[in-house]
Amino acid sequence: MVIKILGSGCSRCKTLEANIRKACEELALNPEIIDERDMSRIVSYNVMGLPALVVDEKVLSSGKVLSVPEAKDILSKLR
Repeated sequence: MVIKILGSGCSRCKTLEANIRKACEELALNPEIIDERDMSRIVSYNVMGLPALVVDEKVLSSGKVLSVPEAKDILSKLR
């Protein structure tokens, strides 16, 4: 599993990444987590808001900082 956090590196992006890491830890997942800040790559995902969550090249959330429970809910459905 490859998880990408799309964003500029702002506090919202960092919070989303921290919440995703915590959710993965609680679910015993060991994904590759990539902090994607390259705007030309971010634009290719056609997201309308940042930060965005991409798992295995599929956009699962954009424009929202997911809480740990929300992230766990999304990630547990991908197992």
